[in-house]
Amino acid sequence: MINIIDESSKLQIGLIASHNGSTAGVIIDACFSGEIPCDPCVLISNNSRSGARLRAEQATIPFVHLSTVTHPNDLDKVMVDTLKKHNVGLVCLAGYMKKLGPCMIKYYSGRILNVHPSLLPKFGGQGYYGIRVHKAVIDAGESESGATIHFVDRDYDKGSILAQARVSVNRHDTPEQLQKRIRGIEHMLYVKTLKKIVSSYSRE
Repeated sequence: MINIIDESSKLQIGLIASHNGSTAGVIIDACFSGEIPCDPCVLISNNSRSGARLRAEQATIPFVHLSTVTHPNDLDKVMVDTLKKHNVGLVCLAGYMKKLGPCMIKYYSGRILNVHPSLLPKFGGQGYYGIRVHKAVIDAGESESGATIHFVDRDYDKGSILAQARVSVNRHDTPEQLQKRIRGIEHMLYVKTLKKIVSSYSRE
């Protein structure tokens, strides 16, 4: 087990998001309430006008815009350097829509979490994101779907699965209806999994 917390401080969490920041907001709130004994210390987004930026500003958490526009040649390294600068021990992807680079995967191996809106390994991989996942589930005639928390590795949605929660797919569900129900359990599952992970790390 990798030691990512010391006796003198809480675990520092780095958040990476692309869009409205709802998942990041849930994690931030859980940290501030004490439900998760961690400090959200930086939020990175590839979208300078994302809702995640507003959420970070409301919580007075440093926000950093990093993308192929700001760093066309060294984005991967700069992302790692930014997280290291803020002493991040655990990285939480919260609706981040880009693939992480090899530097990030190597440096934070076993310390990057993601939530995916299906029961992996079903409906995962490149191209399966957002509403597309739920449409594919319905088109396939699945009777259930759900959410998965997993470690991130070099391949899309292939990292070790940490936790899953299931929901039934109703006969007349639209992708939007299914997405709404699953989004609620995504948030609860993420917080529950983070609590479990943090409590499992030993102090050295």
